[in-house]
Amino acid sequence: MLYLTIFICFISSVLLTPLVKKLAIKIGATDKPNYRKVHQKIMPRLGGLAIFISFIIGMLILSPEQKYTLPIIIGSLIIVITGVLDDMKELSAKVKLLGQIIAALVVVLWGGLHIDIINLPFGGSLSLGIFSIPFTIIWIIAITNAINLIDGLDGLAAGVSSIALISICGMAILQGNLGIAIMAAIVLASTLGFLLYNFHPAKIFMGDTGALFLGFIISVLSLLGFKSLTFISLIIPVIILGVPISDTFFAIIRRIVNKQPIGAPDKSHLHHCLLRIGFSHRQVVLIIYALAAMFGLAAFIFTMATMWGSFIFIAVMLIAIELFVESIGLIGKDYKPLIKFIRNRS
Repeated sequence: MLYLTIFICFISSVLLTPLVKKLAIKIGATDKPNYRKVHQKIMPRLGGLAIFISFIIGMLILSPEQKYTLPIIIGSLIIVITGVLDDMKELSAKVKLLGQIIAALVVVLWGGLHIDIINLPFGGSLSLGIFSIPFTIIWIIAITNAINLIDGLDGLAAGVSSIALISICGMAILQGNLGIAIMAAIVLASTLGFLLYNFHPAKIFMGDTGALFLGFIISVLSLLGFKSLTFISLIIPVIILGVPISDTFFAIIRRIVNKQPIGAPDKSHLHHCLLRIGFSHRQVVLIIYALAAMFGLAAFIFTMATMWGSFIFIAVMLIAIELFVESIGLIGKDYKPLIKFIRNRS
C-alpha cells in the first residue's frame, strides 16, 4: 500500500501541475522578470499547490497515526494559503512572516513539537526552558525561508528539497522512525512529479506556495526525526540542509559586510555567483544538486563517526565550505581571508 500511495502522489502531481498552471494564469499568479531574476518572460507560479494537494492525497490514503499528523496538515494549509496569496498579490514581508509564525505555532503549541533538552557531548545537558518554544519556532521559520531564498533557478528549490527529503527519509528509516519516513516519502513523490515541469526550461514555477510549503514541511520533519536531541544529532539536520542554510547564512554575512539591510534582496546568492563564473543555467542547477547530495551523504557519514571524529569532520566541512564560498565570491569578490592566509603560508 505504501509504494502504491507514493506512486499515486507522484502521478497526482504530474496530472495536477498543468491544471494549476492554467489556474495561475487565470488568477494572475505570475512571475514578471526583473533585474534580480534570471527568466526573461512572464511565468505562471503557484506550482506548489500541486505538490501540496498531492501530499494531502497521500496523507488521506495512508492516514499515518501520529499525534503530529493533524497539526502538520493544518500548519501546512496555513503556510500554503500564505503562499497562494503572495503568489497572487505579493504580500509584504511582515504579512508573510505572520503566516509562518501562525503555522509554526500550530505545530509547536497544538502538536507539542518543541525541543526541551539538548544532551551535551562531554556529559550533562542543556535545558532550553522558556527558550524551548522560541528555539523551535525560529528553526521552522529559518528553514522555511532558507528554501524560499534558494528558489532562484528552474528546478533548484524542488531538486534541493527532494535531496533533503531523501536524506531525512533514509535517516528516519535507519532510526526506525517509519512515520517520519512515510511522510517524507509522500512529500518527495509529490515534489518529483512537479519537478518534471519545473526543471530547466521550466513551464511553471512553484512560487512561494511551493517554497514555503517545502521549507515548512522539511523543517518540521527534520525536527521530528531528531527530537531526542544530543548536541551531535542537532547537527545532522543542519548538514542535510547544508545548501539552503549556507546560502542564507552567507547572504546575511554579505549584507553585513556590505553594510546593507539584512532583508535587502540582491543578486549574489549561490546560483547567481555560479552563473557569473560562466556556468550555464542547467549546469548551475546540477552543481547545486551535487552539493546538496554531498551534504546528504555527509550527514550519513557523520552519524557513524566517533565523538572526536564528528568534531574533526565538522571542522573539515567548515573549512571546505569557506574555501568554496571565497572562490566563487559568495560574500564579495574581494573577500578571501582564508585563501590569502593559505597563499601567504605557502
